Amino acid sequence: MLGQLCAALCDSQSRPYVIPTRDCSDTSCTEMQCLRPLHHSGAQYFYPKRPSHIASQESNPPSWHCKCHALPTEPYRIYSYTEEPEFTLNRDYFEEDFRSHVRGRRWIELGQEQQKAYVMRLLDALEVTDRDKRLKVARAILYLAQGVFDECDTDADVIHWSRHNVFLLYDMGIFTALLELLSMEMDNNQACSSAVRKPAISLADSTELRVLLSIMYLMVETIRLQTEDDRPEWRTAREAFKTELGSPLYNGEPFALLLFTMVTKFCSMNAPHFPMKKVLLLLWKTILFTMGGFEELQEMKVRGRERLSLPPLPEDSIKVVRSMRAASPPASAMELIEQQQQAKRGRRSRRPLVKQDSLDTYNERDPFKNDDARDEEEDGEEADSGIEGEVDPLDSDVIIQPPPPPPPLRPPTERASLPKGLPWAPKVREKDIEQFLETSRIKFIGFTLGNDTETLVGLPRPIHESVKTLKQVRREICLIIYPLLLLLSIPPSLSIPPSLSLHQHQGEEDVDETPTEILYLGMLPNLSQYVIALLKLLLAAAPTSKAKTDSINILADVLPEEMPITVLQSMKLGIDVNRHKEIIVKAISALLLLLLKHLKLNHIYQFEIVSQHLVFANCIPLILKFFNQNILSYISAKNSICVLDFPHCVVHEMPELTAESLEAGDRNQFCWRNLFSCINLLRILNKLTKWKHSRTMMLVVFKSAPILKRALKVKQAMMQLYVLKLLKIQTKYLGRQWRKSNMKTMSAIYQKVRHRLNDDWAYGNDIDARPWDFQAEECALRESIEKFNSRRYDKNQNGEFAPVDNCLQSVLGQRVELPEDFHYSYEMWLEREVFSQPIQWEGLLQQAQ
Repeated sequence: MLGQLCAALCDSQSRPYVIPTRDCSDTSCTEMQCLRPLHHSGAQYFYPKRPSHIASQESNPPSWHCKCHALPTEPYRIYSYTEEPEFTLNRDYFEEDFRSHVRGRRWIELGQEQQKAYVMRLLDALEVTDRDKRLKVARAILYLAQGVFDECDTDADVIHWSRHNVFLLYDMGIFTALLELLSMEMDNNQACSSAVRKPAISLADSTELRVLLSIMYLMVETIRLQTEDDRPEWRTAREAFKTELGSPLYNGEPFALLLFTMVTKFCSMNAPHFPMKKVLLLLWKTILFTMGGFEELQEMKVRGRERLSLPPLPEDSIKVVRSMRAASPPASAMELIEQQQQAKRGRRSRRPLVKQDSLDTYNERDPFKNDDARDEEEDGEEADSGIEGEVDPLDSDVIIQPPPPPPPLRPPTERASLPKGLPWAPKVREKDIEQFLETSRIKFIGFTLGNDTETLVGLPRPIHESVKTLKQVRREICLIIYPLLLLLSIPPSLSIPPSLSLHQHQGEEDVDETPTEILYLGMLPNLSQYVIALLKLLLAAAPTSKAKTDSINILADVLPEEMPITVLQSMKLGIDVNRHKEIIVKAISALLLLLLKHLKLNHIYQFEIVSQHLVFANCIPLILKFFNQNILSYISAKNSICVLDFPHCVVHEMPELTAESLEAGDRNQFCWRNLFSCINLLRILNKLTKWKHSRTMMLVVFKSAPILKRALKVKQAMMQLYVLKLLKIQTKYLGRQWRKSNMKTMSAIYQKVRHRLNDDWAYGNDIDARPWDFQAEECALRESIEKFNSRRYDKNQNGEFAPVDNCLQSVLGQRVELPEDFHYSYEMWLEREVFSQPIQWEGLLQQAQ
């Protein structure tokens, strides 16, 4: 009874912090419907919310393994609640035009050919010069893309007809016509100058742009999502549309570059009326569609390794993260009783050594509570007071007996199904082996051999065994990601695959025209402007940022013309504004993460230049500022009104909204949109700081440790993993007292994060921690990036200043075409040109001087 009581107590008190996970394979499920691996955003963690009927049953359900059949609502996140009256306007314009051409019938009753004929008529009407007539036709097309909801009875019918109509619109060439109208609206100087002069911008200033962007977003997102019942012609259209978006078919540049231009134009205050939320969502989905999500990235890595005759990847990181848990087994009854006795005594007392409850979801107390009580006053040199009640048995004169085994709190079958051991296989870099041998040679023989990792003469037998173990664990170097770097610095012991030829580092490499390569080539001239513009928007949408007079206004496409006058209207607009900002943060974070991952796979220098631009634009302090808030409140925010979400608001009768219902929000305990954004930002921060000591020191200087520790309160496995990664790389700089006072965090790092065999992160004896090398590291990286861009993309360089191959092995290994009769006269040529010519050594020395 006591064990059951303790288990129930722990479960009831810790349940509000638990974020459940689910393994679901249905790609049609989206944010408000069910919890599934996020396919549509390119991330592989759990994002959309649970169905209401499941959420009402239980706040912490077990892991689900069934397949859900909820409806996708992600394409309709593009609408703001203030745009709800425009749904009726779209319907009215469509019905007005439709009845004038088709009498006595509805759209869903027409045949395929009749529907095509009507869409062709709408396409012709888009080319009229009258601006108002074009807008009416565009609204009629938007109503078709929305699924002719007035002729549907259920949400499923709206989704079905929306999908049918979108493929029909693409087949008839609507997207190309919309792109021309979008370019014309971007160059509308009259609208831009009018918006600049206005003191307050509202929805009315961006009507045409919002309609065009909404249609294009619905087409991109609907065609991108795959379903089991897709027709063969739809699959063909999807591949054609994907190729079209990723190719430089629009004025010699890909479609994503046009959207990047809109972002920079908005942030430069030249077009403050641009609807940025729609632009960012369309940009994110376009890049996701053309380049692929994380599953496509994993497949590209596998195919690339097979092409280069490399062994397969040792593990799938996506599957490992899916299997990780944010909770450890519950605390024992003995520990709970001991805690109660300590609370009664009101003083510290020594307690038996029990299992450490680091990141214990089911424990009734917060495992990081004692550490976080001092976070506000903590800096890199201050010391915490430690963990309450933890003692070292070696410091005690009394022999501490282990506690008796607690009664089982879970069925044996459930405990047996838990994964055993550490979740990640350890890794070793080539540099780690070199440093280990360098240290050993200096210690035992007094000199080093450079980068030689094969010669072990003079070293004792234990060093031989250590090197053997390191080489066994070392992961094969990925020549896909580092083709240029490795060919310039490949050690003699590592054989080069025959598929990689030496001409790659001579400026003659064949570059595949992939969507990633095309986009990078287009972004390169204005890359810094694009990065700064995205970070400006992220700063403006962050909940911790304060409004300033010179900051950009991101609410132009959410504020109505007439401001609210009642309390209910004000609450509705406040929820809409917060939801608007959350969606912007979500889009920017996913966009940046996708760009970094695809560029790193395409070429490491492309990834490094974007990373350096982000660092120079203060991305690291910006992300830390974002997390310097009550992160639990942000993730559990309820900035949504379910009855106003499309298509529910146009199919069902609208209930009466009250201030109490708006304040209560929906039934979901967590906002998976905000959790998705937080994990993306943590992953971006990890990518910027990994193996970069100067950037790691920025985390220490900005006192990120207490900020990141507060984020550990969110009990979600993936978010905890990336927080612990960020803490691990800076523990060596935080001092021994910090590590001693945060042993629970250190234990969690050991349990959750991948180990590097030579990484002494827990001791702080890093020989690379030299503060005088930080600036030189960034400068050297910048120089290498500029050489790469000049060699690969500067086609107009002068031949006199072209890079020269100075590698002796490469030059001697080149195949030189000789005349056929050369081997007949080869000996005569040697005798005449080499042996018979006297060498004047004194003259050579004088010329050298």
